[in-house]
Amino acid sequence: MYIYDALDRKLISLLREDGRAPVAKLASITGVSRATVQSRLDRLVENGTILGFTVRAREHHDEIRAIMLIEVAGKSTTSVIRSLRAIPELCALHTTNGSWDLIAEIRTDTLGNFDRVLREVRMTDGILNSETSLMLSTI
Repeated sequence: MYIYDALDRKLISLLREDGRAPVAKLASITGVSRATVQSRLDRLVENGTILGFTVRAREHHDEIRAIMLIEVAGKSTTSVIRSLRAIPELCALHTTNGSWDLIAEIRTDTLGNFDRVLREVRMTDGILNSETSLMLSTI
């Protein structure tokens, strides 16, 4: 198990703000060398903490967004999370201590793709039950 230190947490935070920030800029902000930043980023990618680097685009009004509450069977949470991380439309996945085991944030461009994602999630081994709510507007 990888233990994150303050530098790892800072790099992750900076990349959440700008996933395409150059290594030189990250080094300057954190006060460490470019080689140190690159080494840390390589390690975070290798251990699966960072799944990729992306561009955040302005939200589209026709985008379909939803929250899915997921119940997982027994001790299969780790394998379920691994499977769900492979679904690109799941933009975030959260563990919880409530009556549901996981909460997934879903974003798709069409209802057809939304339906496909729901089926893909529900067919994942280890998922017992789910409940999905569409987000209609942001206040």
